[in-house]
Amino acid sequence: MTLPDLTSRKTALRGRLLWFDADPAVSAKAARFIEDGIVVAENGVITEVGEAAPILKRLSGDVVVSDHRPHLILPGFIDPHLHMPQTQVIGSYGAELMEWLAKYTFPEESRYGDPAVAQEAAVFLVDELLRCGTTTAAVYCTTHPESVDAFFTEAERRHLRMIAGKVMMDRNAPPALLDTAETGYAQSKALIAKWHGRGRLAYAISPRFAPTSSEAQLTATGVLASEHPDLHIQTHLSENHGEIAFVRELFPWSKDYTEVYERHGLVREKALFGHCLHLSERERTALGDRDASAIFCPTSNLFLGSGLFDLAAIRGAGIRVGLATDIGGGTSYSMLQTAAEAYKVLAMNGQTLTAYDAFHMMTAGNAHALGLEERIGRLASGFDADMVVLDSGATPALRRRMARAETLPEELFVLMTMGDDRSVVATYAAGRRVHERQGLASPSISPPTENVVRSSPSAARQSAQ
Repeated sequence: MTLPDLTSRKTALRGRLLWFDADPAVSAKAARFIEDGIVVAENGVITEVGEAAPILKRLSGDVVVSDHRPHLILPGFIDPHLHMPQTQVIGSYGAELMEWLAKYTFPEESRYGDPAVAQEAAVFLVDELLRCGTTTAAVYCTTHPESVDAFFTEAERRHLRMIAGKVMMDRNAPPALLDTAETGYAQSKALIAKWHGRGRLAYAISPRFAPTSSEAQLTATGVLASEHPDLHIQTHLSENHGEIAFVRELFPWSKDYTEVYERHGLVREKALFGHCLHLSERERTALGDRDASAIFCPTSNLFLGSGLFDLAAIRGAGIRVGLATDIGGGTSYSMLQTAAEAYKVLAMNGQTLTAYDAFHMMTAGNAHALGLEERIGRLASGFDADMVVLDSGATPALRRRMARAETLPEELFVLMTMGDDRSVVATYAAGRRVHERQGLASPSISPPTENVVRSSPSAARQSAQ
């Protein structure tokens, strides 16, 4: 069933508003907080943000105000790296990257040539993302075009801004998963024509990683990238020492792993490189000079024993940084839990992650990593009306801890380290409520007879900035 398009209706959300106009790692005035604020949306786009009292006086009587006080309202979370076909191999025991792929992942992905399998997985994944407050993601499908069709069909049905692509790989995988240089190019080209720019959908050119693509396929991928300079590119880079050694064997001419992608024209703006754990200084410089993005996947890196992300070195090279779940090497769909693990990873590297930095990464920072900083990631006029409503007192443990929280940064840090999907009261996409905590919301907005819809009060104490 296709959900009705209700984005043309003017709606408003009331609550404690938080967003970031700059990177808090470089600006002390990056965070914007309104204790009692309203976000007004029309046609799926934010038209006004500010203090509640003056906006309420101007709103016409037929505007539905969803009152979420005392909860926090933020831009929807953004996840720049995950795999749709890996939802049923999360938590698979006892393997490092290359063994994990061969033992668990590739056999699972082989099932996705069946449209029914792909459709069921797409519905599950989108449900789970929205339940965790994630409104945009960069998604790897499989080598099967059917998997891309299934994911984009479901994302379009829900009016979501999503990025996805058909994985390309023509070697070092089971025959059922292999394409060729020619078919990988042709199928990707057809999917771009079918889906890219349709609604809020964007296509990502998706060579899985260098070990599974021949030089012929990488050359064809480079041609595809040159023909579509505005598209995202997503792949993996320098995740695991065994993987890096394998790349050295397969491409003996290369100075390093990154040069394999450089030679084929795949290092550029909107190129998303998952992991980037063991880069040399030369590689970091190459990524920074070409405005590429390094995607930090902490739960995956810990689970597979791959290594620790060096945020300071990545930022020092001027590389855009994203924070991602990497489902299913990653072990949580929740960006809150992912940020908590990022804090621990960085602590092991002698680095810190403040609450502001973490929430910036989950929203505006990830938008910047995706090259979408002018469309998503902030509560500002002209931006997509994608939002998440968070309850700082969603569990007894959170409520008890929040009784000692005295500032907004402290509240956010506790929410990040102890929160999860239970903290998500509601998720909005293009101004429509697409998830509420007790289950998926009705396709319809609250009826006009209810001029004000108040969410259940939270026991969490309202903290000041």
